[in-house]
Amino acid sequence: MGLFDRFKKESTPDPVVVHIAADEAAAPASGRAVGLAEVPDPVFSGGILGQGLGIWPEDGVCYAPVSGTITATTGTNHAIGLTTDDGIEVLIHIGVDTVDMKGDGFRRMVETDEHVDAGTPLITFDREKIKAAGHDDIVICVISNTPEFASVDPRAAGPVKAGEVAIKVTRK
Repeated sequence: MGLFDRFKKESTPDPVVVHIAADEAAAPASGRAVGLAEVPDPVFSGGILGQGLGIWPEDGVCYAPVSGTITATTGTNHAIGLTTDDGIEVLIHIGVDTVDMKGDGFRRMVETDEHVDAGTPLITFDREKIKAAGHDDIVICVISNTPEFASVDPRAAGPVKAGEVAIKVTRK
């Protein structure tokens, strides 16, 4: 660490362009999308916290998948919750068992009760630190109030870019 390094501010990634319609959520990260059944965490893979998908990321940035209010953050900065103005609750969880890292390698850029636009950078994470700690770095995105909808349909597995449609919600 150089003499002036302590005065440098960490840069914030630029927002991504998001192309979603009402009742859709964008991919919060770029990488390879997989179904929840392939997420290496039984709570998520079993759909206990809602329906959605996992993304094996290609970089260390997580973006807002919807426009809405930040409703939940963690002191460890590995998970965040948002709620759209029309009631869709989205939970994003970075990694498996990353709570054990106590925030090391994670930087949250938003606060609870802040309103954000889809595509706003929410969290940066150090993939190498996550792997060095012995954890998977998969980004999990679920609709946590899934029972309130007729269906929650994640996109097919395969390559995905942050900002592309990832989940479609059908209202009852």
